Amino acid sequence: LKLTLPSVDNLYKEVIDHPNVLRVVALSGGYTREEANAILCRQDGMVASFSRALTEGLKDQMTVEEFDAQLDESIGSIFFASKAGK
Repeated sequence: LKLTLPSVDNLYKEVIDHPNVLRVVALSGGYTREEANAILCRQDGMVASFSRALTEGLKDQMTVEEFDAQLDESIGSIFFASKAGK
């Protein structure tokens, strides 16, 4: 299931733990990447599906190196937030 980040921590826990559910992924829901990561860190069993938050900070004027560095930082922070929940 692909759901927006909950405003209440672990709101989807019962769904996540249901035996017929394979995975519940979180949409960033208009939050900045930093805010979305912080909320996701508090959700047990959810992982990120942050397409908009992933591209936050990327600009067409960036050099290849700057672009790659920004994308690496984004991926790393989202990965960390996805692993932080139990």
